[in-house]
Amino acid sequence: MKELEFAEFYRSSRDVCLRAVLAGVGERQLAEDLVAEAFTRAWAAWPKVARHPAPRAWVVRTALNTRVSWWRRRRREVALGEAHDVVEPPGGDSGVDPSLLALLRRLPRRQREVIAFRVFLDLDTEATAKALGIAPGTVTAHLSRAVATLRGHLVTPEARK
Repeated sequence: MKELEFAEFYRSSRDVCLRAVLAGVGERQLAEDLVAEAFTRAWAAWPKVARHPAPRAWVVRTALNTRVSWWRRRRREVALGEAHDVVEPPGGDSGVDPSLLALLRRLPRRQREVIAFRVFLDLDTEATAKALGIAPGTVTAHLSRAVATLRGHLVTPEARK
């Protein structure tokens, strides 16, 4: 029973979670690794995750937390400059427009996370706040700033008139 329930959850949620994590981290391969790790942890804790009010949010939050843990371990090993180019592997259709993905990479981390939960997972403000461990007003502020920034890059001057 547990195996079938989890298998169905994985089939129905993997792509949505991958797109949300991709929006949050901006790198396809990293997003795939993080989502795989998060689903592994979800399987290990499936009775708890299955009762969670938003299991997909649990997976995405776990993936994003895993990234922070990996980064903390690696920052002592590899020092990166302020800016570095991220190259998407060829043929890897992420389901996210490449130009939108490039713009999402420019957003601050917390704004990307809010976009991932509010837009890609379609969670409401309260659920997003709970998943990210921040206040609902903070979610609204980050979403507003992110949308304004994206709108500034995506909407042409003629369309603004």
